[in-house]
Amino acid sequence: MNEIIQIIYKTNYIYYIMFDDGTRTDIDFSGYIVNNPDFEPLQQMNIFKKATLEDGNITWPNGLNIGPQTLYENILRTEQADEQQYSFSYTTIFTSGRNTQ
Repeated sequence: MNEIIQIIYKTNYIYYIMFDDGTRTDIDFSGYIVNNPDFEPLQQMNIFKKATLEDGNITWPNGLNIGPQTLYENILRTEQADEQQYSFSYTTIFTSGRNTQ
C-alpha cells in the first residue's frame, strides 16, 4: 500500500507529500475543501496549516482526515487526465507534478 511518509505545508492550500514508493507531489486541496461541505472548516487557514500524519492519514486538529489511498488514486487519475487532456469534477484533488526515485 502507498503510505505517506512526509507532509510539508507550502503555501495557500498546498502541501508537499511524499509516499513510501518515492512518489513526491504538491497537492492543492483548495478545490476539494471549497466544494466538499465536510471539509469546510479547513477553509480557515490557521486550521489547514496544522495537518499532521496520524496512522498514515493526513489529519487536522479538528479530526478531519484524508487517507493515503485516496490521495494516491487521485494523483494517478490526474496524471492520466493530463495525458488525455480531460478535466475532472470538483472532488478531484489536483496535483502539480509527480516524481519517482
